[in-house]
Amino acid sequence: MSTYTSEPGTRLAGRYRLEDQVDAGGGWALWKAIDEILARAVTVLMFAENFPRVREAVTAARAASRLNDARLSQVFDVDDSGDSAYIVMEWVAGESLADMLSDGPLDPAWAAALIAEAAQAISVAHAAGLAHLRLVPGSLRWTSGGGAKITGLGMDAAIAGAGTDQDGGEDPATVDTRHLAWLMYAAVTGYWPGPQETSLPAAPMIDGSVCTPRQVSAGVPAAVDSIISQAMFGRVARNGQTITTPLEFADALAEVAAPAVPTPVPFDEAEQTRQTSWRNDASQTARYHPAATDASGWNAGSGSRGGHGGRSGRTRKRSSGAARALIAAVVVVVLIAVAAVVYSFSHSSSGGSSPKASGGGRTATRSASPSTASSVVLKPVSATAVDNPGMAAFAIDGSSTTDWHSQFYIGNPVFGGLKKGTGLLLDMGTQVKLSQVQLQLSTACCTALNVDLGNSASPASESGFSTVTSSSKASGTTTFKVTSSAKGRYLLLWFTSLPPLQGNSNEYEAQVYNVVVRGTS
Repeated sequence: MSTYTSEPGTRLAGRYRLEDQVDAGGGWALWKAIDEILARAVTVLMFAENFPRVREAVTAARAASRLNDARLSQVFDVDDSGDSAYIVMEWVAGESLADMLSDGPLDPAWAAALIAEAAQAISVAHAAGLAHLRLVPGSLRWTSGGGAKITGLGMDAAIAGAGTDQDGGEDPATVDTRHLAWLMYAAVTGYWPGPQETSLPAAPMIDGSVCTPRQVSAGVPAAVDSIISQAMFGRVARNGQTITTPLEFADALAEVAAPAVPTPVPFDEAEQTRQTSWRNDASQTARYHPAATDASGWNAGSGSRGGHGGRSGRTRKRSSGAARALIAAVVVVVLIAVAAVVYSFSHSSSGGSSPKASGGGRTATRSASPSTASSVVLKPVSATAVDNPGMAAFAIDGSSTTDWHSQFYIGNPVFGGLKKGTGLLLDMGTQVKLSQVQLQLSTACCTALNVDLGNSASPASESGFSTVTSSSKASGTTTFKVTSSAKGRYLLLWFTSLPPLQGNSNEYEAQVYNVVVRGTS
């Protein structure tokens, strides 16, 4: 029996049992299956015997299988030895960007964190000589584990017959950067600016040009609008910089990203005010289109769905639980503060002891000694990072079994020669003066980093920070003593050289399992 026309229950290679067909096109079919040897769900992409681009798709899949970045959907198996080829991939449960936008545009700061994570993943692929070339809203998923995942690396473009030839022979980095900008545009407006027909409405146009995000939605911040426009339209920023690579795009988005990546939150209705300059023309009114197939039959709206999980059932009210929790926390903090004031007042005004010192008539004060103050543990309220911002909170969760790590870089501990540093930023919630910072790092030697303190909310550079201590050979649990009198709200761990990954001396990444901060606020 041809695998392309298989029925549920069919086994491939004696181990992959087909369960549900989740998508299909002209000459290909996508199945959810069970790997019975490893007892896990997988995605199986199968091709008809005469599918014209099977060789390109199989080649792209084999190339993608070399990458092990957790943000890229993994390729487990490829078989083209028989009449019908198939590819076995990771099953990715969670919502696609298109699913998330069914409730309206996302919060811009959260969208920036999500797309920055996707851009970092694409930059890892580019460092290995690979490109996606067909990023659409179905290519990016928010996983059930709470992270971004890119599906269809190289394969989606091969199956659809798309590539740099369709983009005028451009550099693949430029193509993927523009496509990432399209994803960010969609995330903050709910409209799709690319030429592919997707499940999102087409972006509105004025005088034959796609409107900028702020022309579509007044709720898009100017900084976000500028970053998207630079990457989409090749515009030059006021500082003379351009954005032409996924890594540059990720770094730019990190400047405006949320401190941590929470559950996706759409705009409030009040923030979804659309400018009417394009609505007055009925011919330009965008409409929602169903997912369609191009001439090849490949679903242009979804790309390779790379494992299609069910929706979580969240609605526009899904942030209300978090809001109630925040209000409750504020009430508790206020009650504790009131109790502390009452306790302090009662003990200072009663009990028979005189407020005067016996010898000199000075008022006695109850201030902590420097040694006592320096031992106070200060808890960060949030964390973000240039690399993997969605994982930054793991560095401050108090657990030594979870970690934030940078993306890995090949061939050079100084970020593969691509840049000079990367930052993990902790928001202390208020101005603090540090006495000690203890880090639980990778045990591999060595991590070089600066411990900075300042009032900038950006993890993308040391501008606005003072270095209070540093190390060029940190590893394992490392304690930094701080004698500087500098004060600031934000603690920045600025990494300048990375240790090798365990078991791979040619790949380098930073790892932070836990951060303990001591000082005074």
